Amino acid sequence: MTGWDADGLRVRRAVLGDAHVDRATAAADEFTLDFQQFITRYAWGAVWGRPGIDPHLRSVITVSVLTALRAEGELEMHLRAALRNGVTPDELKEVLMHVGVYAGVPAANSAFALAVRVLREEGVLPAAEPTGAGAHPDEPDGLDSLDGLDGLD
Repeated sequence: MTGWDADGLRVRRAVLGDAHVDRATAAADEFTLDFQQFITRYAWGAVWGRPGIDPHLRSVITVSVLTALRAEGELEMHLRAALRNGVTPDELKEVLMHVGVYAGVPAANSAFALAVRVLREEGVLPAAEPTGAGAHPDEPDGLDSLDGLDGLD
């Protein structure tokens, strides 16, 4: 590659935040530099930077696709980005419910567990006791860790 794409960096920073982009670019080495510049130019500059749909909708689409693909590592980053792009916790819940029907309950189940953790870490979801079946004292609560949700489907 020939360097960092300015438009791609601008969009990437707007969506993911400066701290994330600074970590990713600083960590780029001889092996990963070309890939980091590639995704900055094409994913962030050429696709996320297009005018056809706003960042809010792009985040909804991205969360949906990453959930369906069971790409939890990328999903965590894009759940945070979705909040930054104005997607509400209620919208995220509806997206994950919708994906569950079309991409499968196991994929949505994992995404819900990850979303709960991210929303709590970001301070937009209280660390409250769940009100579902797991709230019964004889059952695991299921929302305090990703492991607890594995058997709920």
